[in-house]
Amino acid sequence: MLRGLYLTACSSLIVLIFLCLAWELRLAPIQPGGSWLALKSLPLLAPLFGILNGRRYTYQWASMLILLYFTEGIVRATTETGMGQTLAIAETMLALTFFCASVAYARLTRPSSTQTVARPERP
Repeated sequence: MLRGLYLTACSSLIVLIFLCLAWELRLAPIQPGGSWLALKSLPLLAPLFGILNGRRYTYQWASMLILLYFTEGIVRATTETGMGQTLAIAETMLALTFFCASVAYARLTRPSSTQTVARPERP
């Protein structure tokens, strides 16, 4: 289960990075020849190595970062047409997949909550 969540999170993040680059440089750029909007893929590189190394803290904060891409995908899916709309739907689905996988991974790897802290006895 944990391995599947790890692989899902890693693959969806990597595919989302490439989708953002391909979208803004080749497939459906805002301006012909590409646009500076391709730089939106750079923040996705920040959590990449932490995700690949299975660091729980990275999964936690990356799940919040990915919500920006989910929001962009929803907005562009409802405002664009044609190829841009299709790519926006793909971005939304990849962001949602990453979000669910990273939250589940972080939840399953949390320290056990069954450990009790020694409390002083009451007089």
